[in-house]
Amino acid sequence: MTIQRFDQKLVHRAWQRMRSGRRLDILDPSPLEIEIDDIALGLSREARWNGQTRGEHAYSVAQHSILVTELMASDVPDLQTEALLAGFLHDAPEYVTSDLVTPFKKHIGSVYRTIEDRVARAVRVAFNLPAELPQEWAEAIDRADHAAAYLEAVHLAGFSEQEARTLFDFRRRAPIIDIEPWEARVAKDRFLAVFDDLVAGGHGCRTIWAGQPLWAVPELQLVEARSA
Repeated sequence: MTIQRFDQKLVHRAWQRMRSGRRLDILDPSPLEIEIDDIALGLSREARWNGQTRGEHAYSVAQHSILVTELMASDVPDLQTEALLAGFLHDAPEYVTSDLVTPFKKHIGSVYRTIEDRVARAVRVAFNLPAELPQEWAEAIDRADHAAAYLEAVHLAGFSEQEARTLFDFRRRAPIIDIEPWEARVAKDRFLAVFDDLVAGGHGCRTIWAGQPLWAVPELQLVEARSA
């Protein structure tokens, strides 16, 4: 009987207390309970590729988010800043749902995707983006996300170029980059700095990304500005 009562409590407890003090209902998320600092903290500690990457530190979802946004800006230089912000936040739900590798995610079924989509919509509304992405934005995000997955696979996860091109259906010319995973603290600070800049219009990020070849790590006057 004790076990049964405990299970019932678990069924009804679908919320999580965040470091900010917010209480997010994961099954029915409210935009009012979403804070960018909570997202930054979670994503900076969430490993891509189940942590199976080279380097001393895990390659975080926060760092991946910045890479995707830079690839978007490079691919479509006149893309609206709001679209870049949407791309930057495309994996934000993973601060509560975690990052599942794609082959595993496909076998889980629709429940995970439904929950992820609900959190994604709440995140977008929280930061004044359309709940449903315009097709142009969604396509730009998808292109950049595929490119990032290819680059990470080759540079970090031990895939050959041919294998990665086949698995991720990447047929374009790849940018010449070097990806070095950041420690969680650095990933969090840079994630917040890029967010602040995009919300303010994106001038700082666009200037850095346009003036340096991919992948240029933004050591960021932006980080210093947020800390000031």
